[in-house]
Amino acid sequence: MGRPDGEDNADLSSDDSPWSDTAWSEDDDDEVRHSSHSPIDFDVSSRLLFFSSSSSSTDGFVMVLRGLFELPQGSLSFEDSGEGSGLDSDDGLEEDAEAGAESDSSEDEAGPRNTVGDVPLGWYKDEDHIGYDIDGKKIKKRDREGRIDTLLRNADSDTNWRKVIDAYNDEEVQITKEEAKIISRLLKGKTPHASVDPYPDYVDWFEYDGKGHPLSNAPEPKRRFVPSKWEQKKVVKLVRAIRKGWIKFDKPKDEPDYYLLWGDDTDTADNKRQGLSYIPAPKPNLPGHEESYNPSVEYVPTQEEIDSYQLMYEEDRPKFIPRRFESLRSVPAYEKALREGFDRCLDLYLCPRTRKKRINIDPESLKPKLPSKKDLRPYPRTCYLEFKGHSGPVRSLSVEATGQWIASGSSDGTIRVWEVETGRCLKVFNVGADVHRISWNPSPDKPVLAAIVGHDLLLLNAEVGDEETQMRTKQLLHIDESAPEEDADDKKPAVRWVRHDKFDGITLIHHKAASTVEWHSKGDYFTTVVPTGESRAVLLHQLSKKHSHHPFRKLPGLPVAAVFHPTQKMFFVATKKFVQIYDLQKAEVVKKLESGLREISSISIHPGGDNVIVGSKDGKLCWFDTDLSTKPYKKLKNHSKDITNVTFHRRYPLFASSSEDCTAYVFHGMVYADLNQNPLIVPLEILRGHLSSDRRGVLDCKFHPRQPWLFTAGADSVIRLYCE
Repeated sequence: MGRPDGEDNADLSSDDSPWSDTAWSEDDDDEVRHSSHSPIDFDVSSRLLFFSSSSSSTDGFVMVLRGLFELPQGSLSFEDSGEGSGLDSDDGLEEDAEAGAESDSSEDEAGPRNTVGDVPLGWYKDEDHIGYDIDGKKIKKRDREGRIDTLLRNADSDTNWRKVIDAYNDEEVQITKEEAKIISRLLKGKTPHASVDPYPDYVDWFEYDGKGHPLSNAPEPKRRFVPSKWEQKKVVKLVRAIRKGWIKFDKPKDEPDYYLLWGDDTDTADNKRQGLSYIPAPKPNLPGHEESYNPSVEYVPTQEEIDSYQLMYEEDRPKFIPRRFESLRSVPAYEKALREGFDRCLDLYLCPRTRKKRINIDPESLKPKLPSKKDLRPYPRTCYLEFKGHSGPVRSLSVEATGQWIASGSSDGTIRVWEVETGRCLKVFNVGADVHRISWNPSPDKPVLAAIVGHDLLLLNAEVGDEETQMRTKQLLHIDESAPEEDADDKKPAVRWVRHDKFDGITLIHHKAASTVEWHSKGDYFTTVVPTGESRAVLLHQLSKKHSHHPFRKLPGLPVAAVFHPTQKMFFVATKKFVQIYDLQKAEVVKKLESGLREISSISIHPGGDNVIVGSKDGKLCWFDTDLSTKPYKKLKNHSKDITNVTFHRRYPLFASSSEDCTAYVFHGMVYADLNQNPLIVPLEILRGHLSSDRRGVLDCKFHPRQPWLFTAGADSVIRLYCE
């Protein structure tokens, strides 16, 4: 495209002037209008990629077009007053010719003379050469021309405006007339060649003149004017699928216009990245007044309070104890700084890299939906009556079958019979030893009391009821002589029935100390438990025949209590860990209930016979559904100390537990006839009022057989009656 100076001077005369808006017209391609002889500024020159003298005309035109839209590496500018190129031009045509000859370029060569590639020319700023040719020789820089010499040369030469400097090859290039025309048209936003029309008229390729028929002479089909039945069936199927939910549409996600002002860093978009989950540092709680180095007096605990912290469990003990210092310099270093830093490093190293979504749940919604207490009435709530008369702790009590009388046994060596309605003490039996357990015969026509006095069992007449009932009771408790029971192994008998002359009763002398006594629902059989009796630990007695026997040769542990099934021939034996259910008729174990408690202290059977509750010495109460599983259905941790007794009500869906923490809990326990429905357990009331004596509280509790009343016996020698 371009040629060195002096090579193409015949193309333009000395009257040629630089291009401008009126340099060349579109119609006259051969004539050039005269302009001023001084060169003009060319703003686009910095974006033109001017080619070397060795480039052809066609290649040069392509490079000019490329330079209009790119910033070239070796960009050139038109020379004006000796500035713009960074290199001074040579003086005279002879020096230009020598430079052209030195470049050793020709039109046949396609590539530039300099072979440095993409290396910036600024790197050769302080060198005497600008690169290397294809033979590896240095391309020397031309001598710089002064600005005055450049101005004089521009004034003497009329073709100077067509000269440009190729800084990449260090050459001076002169463009031709045709190339100047192309550049002028490009600057005006026109096509490079005037013969090209960018907006030609549209020529319709199809000739309609003389055509008598359209392309197709077929008539329009009827289906184009009638609704499609196939499309109608398809639409009906889609509508039916949408209505039945077979086809579901994705609801558009509504992006909220709000954001959490004080939200944490885990929800930001920067943290939602692939790979390991972002683990934010834990946010410690802000310090309060008690964490100051000089807190107020009310925040500093006394020495007594500090000593009481040592008696607390470690999890309940306060983590920080406030202290006072005179100045901040007196505050010692934190003792656990290294340890907590090490634990934090372990947390970051060993923690699972999983992202857990936080769910905002109202704590109230996690509570089970229980019925209101008002709907579960009646149940005992307030203390209605107190029975006072014992001088020692009341260890046991029992209610008569009709609910008119109660009997109580105390450590003061007496058994008292009370009238429920008036609280009057009717009888006092001075047995002369501690009464550990007392139980009233469940049959109304047999007012017989069975009490564990000392090591043995005492059967005596309560002396209540009419004369006929008392006469029948005396005949029932009559025994001629103390005939020892014969044992099958010819060993010493486990029990001896002996007449008690003082109270006209019977004493059952056991080989070891007995702990509990329970009656069968018909009132003829009763059982006693001797914890250290080994094979004779659980004994069954028949009152009418004055006979005793021990049906269990081996038990899984030390027995604690034994009770009869309310309706069936089943027998429950509670050891310290398990509850075994025996079939008395088949003489075999039916089920074995696993409590998981430290030590069972008491047991009670639901009137239906399918549900059992046991209390433990660690303050826990377990509810067993024998039809459901051998594991506890519910475990209740209500009491802080040992549970002394648990009991069911015979008529109302109530059960209660008493503890040595001076409280008695009343629960609603509804058992449904539908086996698919689980029992409903609702805590109702906490009954308080007993005082602690020798670190003991409520020792026994029993329900009234007909009314929703609860009797409690305390270590403070008082019996309380709680009513609705």
